[in-house]
Amino acid sequence: MKPTHIGSALAVGALAISAGAFQAAMAEDPHSISANIGVVSNYIWRGQTQTDNQPAVQGGLDYAHASGFHAGTWLSNVDFLDSEGNDTNYELDVAAGFGQSINDDFSYDLNAIYIAYPDGRDLDFAEIGGSATYKWLTTGIAYTVYGQADNAPGVADSEALYIQGDLYYHAALDFALPYNLGLNLHGGYYDFRYNEGGNDYGHWGASISREAGDFGTFSFNYDQIGRDTYDEDPKLWIGWNKEF
Repeated sequence: MKPTHIGSALAVGALAISAGAFQAAMAEDPHSISANIGVVSNYIWRGQTQTDNQPAVQGGLDYAHASGFHAGTWLSNVDFLDSEGNDTNYELDVAAGFGQSINDDFSYDLNAIYIAYPDGRDLDFAEIGGSATYKWLTTGIAYTVYGQADNAPGVADSEALYIQGDLYYHAALDFALPYNLGLNLHGGYYDFRYNEGGNDYGHWGASISREAGDFGTFSFNYDQIGRDTYDEDPKLWIGWNKEF
């Protein structure tokens, strides 16, 4: 999973576990371990495809404690080029955080995540972030504290995305609908430290998901970027996710 947790049941892989992720540990046993597996027709993260508009198989393992502490790891295939023009084929995320419910309507989560591309060069980065949820509204921010592209040989400042100083703002609305359906409306804005050539961008999207019991959760999703320096075409994709 990545820094912004799944807005609906499947809207993007994200390892910064949201404030609701630790709630399963609030039962009699203070420790909780869960796993998840998913398949998506297009891996979209913060509005951009990570698989060149191709499918992805994803999965992760999470730990949560009744105190609010949580940690986990997540893996997905990807398809893009690194700083030397070589193919990057998979992503491995590791994250930890702390979240609590203040009352029935309000919760918060603080987290840190390291996003690694083991077969890529100068692509890894780390973020710290926080989010707050009030009823159906979640807002948050993530700050890049480290990036391998920082001062990397051969990487120009204008090309150095995901480096120290980048900021990402996001918000989502989640609604429960009849027939076990869920509606998620989400958007975000990426404020990169270096904005030469039009790196900063905003994006938005929507997801309809349906829980199917032991068969997992299915979703139909729409995402789009609002800046012509990126691929502005609407992205329509489907996904399936199962938690154990």
